[in-house]
Amino acid sequence: MIEDRDRLASSEAREAALACVEAGIEAGHPRTVVRDAVALEGDTLRIADATYDLTEYDEVVVLGGGNAAAHVAVALETVLGDRIDRGVVVTDDPVETERVTVREGDHPVPSERGVDGTKAVLEAADAADERTLVLAAITGGGSAVMPAPAGDVSLADLQSTTDALLESGADIGEINAVRKHLSALKGGRLARRAAPATVVSLILSDVVGNDLSVIASGPVAPDASTFDEALAVLERYEIDPPDAVTAHLERGVAGEISETPGPADSAFETVSNHVVADGMTVLEAASDAAAERGYDPLVLSSRVRGEARDAATTQVAIAEEIRATGTPVEPPAVVLSGGETTVTVRGDGTGGPNQEFATNAALELEAGGEGGDGNIAVAAVDTDGIDGATDAAGALVDGETVEDPETARAALEENNVYPYLEARDGLVLTGPTGTNLNDLRVLVVRS
Repeated sequence: MIEDRDRLASSEAREAALACVEAGIEAGHPRTVVRDAVALEGDTLRIADATYDLTEYDEVVVLGGGNAAAHVAVALETVLGDRIDRGVVVTDDPVETERVTVREGDHPVPSERGVDGTKAVLEAADAADERTLVLAAITGGGSAVMPAPAGDVSLADLQSTTDALLESGADIGEINAVRKHLSALKGGRLARRAAPATVVSLILSDVVGNDLSVIASGPVAPDASTFDEALAVLERYEIDPPDAVTAHLERGVAGEISETPGPADSAFETVSNHVVADGMTVLEAASDAAAERGYDPLVLSSRVRGEARDAATTQVAIAEEIRATGTPVEPPAVVLSGGETTVTVRGDGTGGPNQEFATNAALELEAGGEGGDGNIAVAAVDTDGIDGATDAAGALVDGETVEDPETARAALEENNVYPYLEARDGLVLTGPTGTNLNDLRVLVVRS
C-alpha cells in the first residue's frame, strides 16, 4: 500500500506508525465494509439493520459518487451479482465493474468529465419509479467528483469558488453549504430526482460527526442549510465569487429558486441512510494494530478539527508527556486521532493539512528535544491517499526530520511543505486507496 515502505520504516517507531496507517485504511475499504454491512439471503437483502424484499422491486439500481464509489459498486456486485440491473457512479478512482457504469470525475476541484458523469447519474435517477430499489453509494469526495452546476452557474464558476473555499480555512460544513446551493444534485436533490423510488444509501463518511447533509454534500439526505447561509459563508471568509455565483445565491435568498429539500419533503418518505464506515472505523483498526505490536493505544478523538499545525502542537505535547511522566498512558504507547483539520492558505506553495501537521510536529519534537533518538514518530495521512491537492497521502516524521528549524518554518509560512518533506524522505505515497474516511494521525511513543 505504501511506496518505499522499507525505506520509510527506518526505526521501530516509524514501522509501527506505518502499520497503524495501513491497518486503518484497509479496515475502511469498501470490500471490508460492505462485506460486513450487506448480505443477501434468498430474496431478502440486508443492509445494516434494515431488510428489503427484492420481489417487491422490478429493478435494482446503483447510483452515487465519491472517492470510493466504484469500489462500493464492486462490493455490491459481489453480494448481489445479476440482481443489479444497472447503475452509474462517478469517481476519481475507477475500477472494473460488471453491471454498474463507472464515470470519472476529479477531486478536489470539479471537472468537465465530472459534470458529464453526474448528468448520467441524474438521468438514471429520473428513470427510476416506485418499483425501483436505488442503492446509493455515497462516499467522501462526492462533492467534488459529482458537480452539477445549477442555473446559470458554469463549471468555471464552480471551480474558482471551490478553490477559494478550500484555501480559506472554512470547514467542510461551511464549504458544502455553498456547494449544495450551486448544484442540481447535492443537498437532497438526487433523492428528489429519484422519487418515488426506494432509496437506500450506503455511506462512507469523511465528515466529523457524520452529518448526513454534509457527507458528499448530502445528495440523498435532507438539508437544513439555506441560500442565505451560503452567502454568509462567502462573506465570512471574504471570498469574492464569480458574478453568476452571487446572482444565483441572491435569487435563492429572494425565493426565486426553491430551497434544498428539508426533512419534511416527501422525497424522503422512501429514503433510508446507513453510515457503514467512518473515522472511528479507521481508528479502531489502527488501535488494534498498535496493541498487537505491544503498544498501549490511546484514541484521542475522531473529531479533531481546526488548523492542522495547531493540532500538531497539542498532540506532540501529549506524546512528550507520555514519554516524560507516563501520563495519560505509560509508554510504549500509540496516540491516535481522526477528523479533518484545515489550512488557511497564505502562501503559494504545495502541501496539505496532513503534511502541515507532520511538519509542525517535527518542529515541535526538535524544539522540545524529544524524539531525536527515534523513539517518537508521527504519521499523518488522508485515508483517500490525497492530501490537499497533492499526490501524497501525508507524511511520516520523527525528531530527526528537522535539521534547520528556520527552513521548516519558512515552508509552513509559504504553505510549501511538500518539497520540504520530499527532500527529507518524509512523504507517504499510497496512490488512491479505494476509501475516504477522513484523516488518520498516529504518534508512536517508545520507552
